[in-house]
Amino acid sequence: MPMSLEFKERLSTVVQDALAAFGTPFHIYDETGIIQTCQALNKAFTPIDGFKEYFAVKGLPNPTVMALLKAQGFGFDCASVPEIVLARKVGSNAEEIMFTSNNTTREQLKTAMDQGGCIINLDDITLIAKLPAIPDLLCFRYNPGATRQGNAIIGKPEEAKYGLTRDQIFSAYGQALDLGVKRFGLHTMMASNELNYQYMIDTADMLLELAEDVSQALDIRFEFINIGGGLGIPYKPDDRAFNLEGMAGGIIEAFEAFKAKNGWIPRLYMESARFITGPHGALVTSVINHKNTYRDYVGVDASMSALMRPGVYGAYHHIHIHGKPESAPLKTVDVVGALCENNDKFAIQRQLPETREGDILIIHDTGAHGHAMGFNYNGQLRPKELLLKTDGSIELIRRAETMDDYFATLDFKPQTITPGHP
Repeated sequence: MPMSLEFKERLSTVVQDALAAFGTPFHIYDETGIIQTCQALNKAFTPIDGFKEYFAVKGLPNPTVMALLKAQGFGFDCASVPEIVLARKVGSNAEEIMFTSNNTTREQLKTAMDQGGCIINLDDITLIAKLPAIPDLLCFRYNPGATRQGNAIIGKPEEAKYGLTRDQIFSAYGQALDLGVKRFGLHTMMASNELNYQYMIDTADMLLELAEDVSQALDIRFEFINIGGGLGIPYKPDDRAFNLEGMAGGIIEAFEAFKAKNGWIPRLYMESARFITGPHGALVTSVINHKNTYRDYVGVDASMSALMRPGVYGAYHHIHIHGKPESAPLKTVDVVGALCENNDKFAIQRQLPETREGDILIIHDTGAHGHAMGFNYNGQLRPKELLLKTDGSIELIRRAETMDDYFATLDFKPQTITPGHP
């Protein structure tokens, strides 16, 4: 179900203090829940020597949370140079950072490999020629095309812009060998918010089979396979929780069979974000208006700029009203922000207890792809982020944006060119 009962209870006991100190809106994350999920993931894959989770920074790029994850032994999957910088700032070394970019420039690759480096995971065979130097360890991202069914969010693999074909994979590793690369990894990313754990087992099987084929053809051994992320969370009350133990059991069996057949075994890497932090975050917002026209609207002081998933994807995020039981008399409403867009809605025709101005709405499961996907359209300013710590204290871990932030890029040295003249 959305938001654990434990997090809901912890939040309910401190929310009034948070409101008094910080005001709304804000995202708040649950340190206790995040740590418990980290520990559960590490424990599930203990039988695979060298298992490592590379948290996808795009889900929650906050250094305070990232430091928590690093303390649990996590590395970081980065899609941009600023994300690499964040990972380095929390003390991650080169092999604790994986740079999985796409449509990457020479300059980005050079910056990624400078200043301590990282694991380079190339999305396209043409990027080999753009490497500024030959890395000791190199990885390629595989796209199986029509041989696999796509996930509802990512879509059909053959329509995705990511990864190399099977033929390109063999060619890529051959080119890497010729260039003098000594160490290798193999990566894929097939799913997003996938609740069918068998899908992830099938993905591991697919990569192990490919690793065996490439190894036999080119006489190389892979140090790791990375099955990507995509482990889902139960956003809706009737969704089942992801079966982590079932997934781990199936993958462990596949690794054992691979070792028995081949006499060696790669490490297992993953790059989940949503599964790690998603259920352990909430957007807290105040009711500021009610409007009754063709529908009944509840207006809140957060907008789609603070949580775009419902507006862009039609995604469901559960909502409860602080201090009111969900068994209270219900009213069908749209919950809306102030953005000048009709899709600026956190809920559409949702049955919720009747509200008054000043009531507090808790929007569940914003711990990944919530604040991170925020934007400034309409001059909207992104809200603050808080951390509910294990000792019960609340820490501000990102201040709210200000108008000075919004206008900062207009403060620059004037520059004009005349085309055709030096």
